Amino acid sequence: MRWRLAVALLLALAGPAQALEITDQRGVTVRFAQTPQRIVSLLPSLTESVCALGQCPRLVGVDRYSNHPESIARLPRLGGGLDPSIEAVVALRPDVVLISLSSRAAERLEALGLKVVALEPKTHADVRRVLQALGVLLDVPASEPERLWREIQDSVDAAARSLPPAARGLRVYFEVSRGPYGAGEASFIGETLTRLGVKNVIPAELGPFPRLNPEFVVRADPDLIMIGNRSMQARVPYPGWDQMKAVRAQRLCVYGIGDSDVVVRPGPRMAEAAQIMARCISEKLALPLPPGGRP
Repeated sequence: MRWRLAVALLLALAGPAQALEITDQRGVTVRFAQTPQRIVSLLPSLTESVCALGQCPRLVGVDRYSNHPESIARLPRLGGGLDPSIEAVVALRPDVVLISLSSRAAERLEALGLKVVALEPKTHADVRRVLQALGVLLDVPASEPERLWREIQDSVDAAARSLPPAARGLRVYFEVSRGPYGAGEASFIGETLTRLGVKNVIPAELGPFPRLNPEFVVRADPDLIMIGNRSMQARVPYPGWDQMKAVRAQRLCVYGIGDSDVVVRPGPRMAEAAQIMARCISEKLALPLPPGGRP
């Protein structure tokens, strides 16, 4: 989904502090008398983005899934991003609550007088806009979000250059959660795979993260399968998948919890995600496909 993020800074009429307003992904304009100092983040990618911009000390609470960087380990856990503990959030007296667009809690929090900013990046361009928006909200130098974005891009390019020529055009299926739900070409994961020069078997027209019939993947018969759903299963348990050439050749990358958190979150660690995926591709290319397979 395309969205446009509008951000404006307004000088306050009195005092050294600056008033600001930000229009979030819902299209809602939120106004602040001054830069927020107490922040609750209810989405891991937003938590990581705040910290990547050097503002971890402003966080006073996070959702149960936020686990990076280590400095947030002692912060209060406020439940899931979709169903946080409203009472616990209110008790922290935050200046702003950062929340996903899909969360059902925004209206309830706003009804209790809290300011809510909804941001949910799904593409590379979204990640850049979120970093820019948070930069304004946190009053960091405008150059900082752009520096961070350039580092992400440079790292993705470096990961692509590290791959052998045989990787180009390799057909890849990436599962993000049980269902199976796959990462399509239109998702940030799909965009990273494209930047790496491989071919996603899920076309953009199916959406960013479609739920698939397992037979779809069997028919696609990818050369390599990546699984980043944190389930840690030892084998792919869907009917018919044991006949796919990638499974027979053990061209499977089942990411552990740590790596899975990196590759499935759209944020500042996309640079590391590209490196993890590239390493998997290089390692699995060394395993030959069964007779009749490609490349």
